[in-house]
Amino acid sequence: MSHRDVHNPFLFEIAWEVANKVGGIYTVIKTKAPVTAHEFGDRYTLIGPLAYKTAAAEVEAEKVTNPHMKEILDEMTSQGVKWMYGRWLIEGAPHVLLLDTNSIADRLDSWKGDLWNVAGIPSPPNDQETNDAILFGYLVGWFLGDFVAREKKKAVIAHFHEWLAGVAIPLLRKRRTDLTTIFTTHATLLGRYLCAGSVDFYNNIQHFSVDEEAGKRGIYHRYCIERGAAHCCDVFTTVSQITAFEAEHLLKRKPDGVLPNGLNVVKFSAMHEFQNLHARNKEKIHNFVRGHFYGHYDFDLDNTLYFFTAGRYEYRNKGVDMYIESLSRLNHRLKACNSPMTVVAFIVMPAATQSFAVEALKGQAVTKQLQETVKDITEKIGQRIFDKAARYTGGDISRAVINPSELLTNEEKILLKRRVIALKRNSLPPIVTHNMIDDGSDPILNQLRRLQLFNHPSDRVKVVFHPEFLSSNNPLISIEYEDFVRGCHLGVFPSYYEPWGYTPAECTVMGVPSVTTNLSGFGGFVEEILEKSSDYGIYIVDRRLKSVDESVEQLADCMLQFCQKSRRQRINQRNRTERLSDLLDWKVLGMEYVRARKLALHRAYPDSFAGSESGGFDQQKVKIPKPLSAPASPRIRGGNVSVDDLTSNMQQLGYEDDEYPFPPFPLIVKRPNSERDLLT
Repeated sequence: MSHRDVHNPFLFEIAWEVANKVGGIYTVIKTKAPVTAHEFGDRYTLIGPLAYKTAAAEVEAEKVTNPHMKEILDEMTSQGVKWMYGRWLIEGAPHVLLLDTNSIADRLDSWKGDLWNVAGIPSPPNDQETNDAILFGYLVGWFLGDFVAREKKKAVIAHFHEWLAGVAIPLLRKRRTDLTTIFTTHATLLGRYLCAGSVDFYNNIQHFSVDEEAGKRGIYHRYCIERGAAHCCDVFTTVSQITAFEAEHLLKRKPDGVLPNGLNVVKFSAMHEFQNLHARNKEKIHNFVRGHFYGHYDFDLDNTLYFFTAGRYEYRNKGVDMYIESLSRLNHRLKACNSPMTVVAFIVMPAATQSFAVEALKGQAVTKQLQETVKDITEKIGQRIFDKAARYTGGDISRAVINPSELLTNEEKILLKRRVIALKRNSLPPIVTHNMIDDGSDPILNQLRRLQLFNHPSDRVKVVFHPEFLSSNNPLISIEYEDFVRGCHLGVFPSYYEPWGYTPAECTVMGVPSVTTNLSGFGGFVEEILEKSSDYGIYIVDRRLKSVDESVEQLADCMLQFCQKSRRQRINQRNRTERLSDLLDWKVLGMEYVRARKLALHRAYPDSFAGSESGGFDQQKVKIPKPLSAPASPRIRGGNVSVDDLTSNMQQLGYEDDEYPFPPFPLIVKRPNSERDLLT
């Protein structure tokens, strides 16, 4: 490696989901880009595939200003490569370079042969995803190799995400390209495939024959790309400790560090504002519930809680099986204790459907008609009351007040009766809002049937399976996903395989309590930083050391305890949950990426850092203590009076256990200088 300026390096971030929404990595790249663009400015460029369907809406094309980059792209154009360069239309507006893999498809066979000769990576003929990864990898390697050859002063960092972008890493290593590379795996290929089957993954992870298992599942060539990228990069990272444990055994290299996924957190100027958002969006969910359960809408919405789970339809990996089983047990427990609470549990996961269910659409229509009729009658009643009062000219004041029997006309009574009769139905409210293509073999519906969760009037847990992503254009639940989350009371994500877990993280940022597991990356992250996460509204179910039945019982216990909270306690808990949002901000978690880049530069250019430390990932973590408004732990009691005693004494005097503003730790108490200070 030559001597380069390591203090002002160029950064290229490469991923298949740059300006190309496919999965969760799109969210990672998009939300992190503003922080990185602020740090690097014009020295930061994202590289991804050119998807013509979405590129026009994602990127604003502009001229290439970097002279080296312009020379390279002009040369690539002369050899048939099509590309698009511009600004990604997101916050921070970073530079993006999108490469069209189809424009150079005629070189696929020769590049496949070269990949086998250079890295020993095989590639079957009919795997389109792998073919695209190879074409994309060679285009990225071509571009970066030429850029480094022209830019000789500044260091160059290339950060690759996932195996689809990883083909270029062994190529750059073999060609001895003068740059440093970082590879981040967000979930190992083999791990995802193994967990999708009925495999006790975490207890047997040390004993898998990885080559054999990958071969059985027809992904050996993809596994070779991923493993080659992990071993040839300068710095290897994952998104969580649980994924690092997985990568060490499946990819045979221990990651250098963990890069947790963050979010762009928008803080409210006043604490009550996000509580107001919860109330407004909850009312939108109320409207759906009134329509969906018409004819059997006999429960009080003031005593109704909304639980939900959402994400890709991975029945076992996402823990939907455990969620439904726990709902069944919660239903029996709420019945047994005669609880006044009703739980409406949503399952929002896209599946193959034919159309909206007629019964679901009818419910929304008849309740909307009733609402419009009542609104129209109410306006007329108000006008009659006003007209009667306005005509008062003196005398008996009672003549200015309309008789209650005159409020409704006969026509209005008949119309109102017709609307009410239309609400009658003989069937139970549907458990699914759509007509499924394969209703008989759908695992979610089959489990709901087996557990007899049919939305019977006696059930205290009602279930709504919505097999489609939420949007404001939805005729049933006309609400965006973010607003839906804000309107719910609890998110439940008991995942078995979850490298990170954006859904509970999003709940935390929006001040919504959630349930996760210690097998998810987010759950492990929370356990590291919080002494007792449940005090902050994040419940962690143990799926690693407990049996399945014990984990289901623990989840049912968590949900039952939540149902037993008072409204004030739920408000307090949402306040505490929202306080944690700063910990998930990219302004905080982005520092891990800074450390990864520093470590990569250290390894590639050690002479440029003579006498300084390598800047590894080992950071001393200090756990956040429980909130001051939570019940005290026995270990902090002191003297003859404990915090618990003080709390009970204050409650006896009529004070509520409310949230109080408090300064950050440690508290600094000024010593009084005089007796007068003591009195004041």
